[in-house]
Amino acid sequence: MSSHPVGYFNPGILTFVIHPGIKVATVINMAMIPMQKTFTAFQGHRRLVSGPAGEVALVVKRMAERPDEPIVIFEDATGRTIDFDLRGGDREVLARLAKLVPSPVEETPSPSGPRGRGRPKLGVVAREVTLLPRHWEWLSAQAGGASVALRKLVEEARRASGDKDRARQARDAAYHFMSTMAGNLPQFEEASRALFADDRRRFTGLIADWPADIRDHIVKLAYSDRA
Repeated sequence: MSSHPVGYFNPGILTFVIHPGIKVATVINMAMIPMQKTFTAFQGHRRLVSGPAGEVALVVKRMAERPDEPIVIFEDATGRTIDFDLRGGDREVLARLAKLVPSPVEETPSPSGPRGRGRPKLGVVAREVTLLPRHWEWLSAQAGGASVALRKLVEEARRASGDKDRARQARDAAYHFMSTMAGNLPQFEEASRALFADDRRRFTGLIADWPADIRDHIVKLAYSDRA
């Protein structure tokens, strides 16, 4: 039998609880807000909602009006807690969140031919880079100049270490979340060692008796990209 309360709704990817006072259409529309990051709110050992910032904020806002236990919101990418400013009406809350979690800027491929003056529309950010003279000489001699060469080097490095970096980030997010939500649960220290040793079988065995929503979310953070 499922451990989730009556009214639990799973639309494939996003999972949330439909609460009184929140129209289904309103909740689904929140998923359309162009916010790349996802968040999860817990009340005690129970997961309330997972999804984009707007969706999570409105569910938490209504639940906070009749609290049974403190509600904690986590950023899924890092596993760390985050506070949303829930004052005012729904539009005010969403407007503040749009500034806190801006829409991602999509990059377009750099044209192979010559371009006119001015900064390309790639969503680029100018920052200082300090290199030795020989590095600048090499970069300047590359096709497209120093900026294009640096971007290519970064992309190649990202592809080369992508899987390792994603696994590390997932492990760190799972550890940060479990430190907050499961630090006092049995086998926490042993489970932490198994997580960092990438011993998935031992890790899942050690946390098997933890509250279901906490356990499932930890596994999702740690291993969803390697399922």
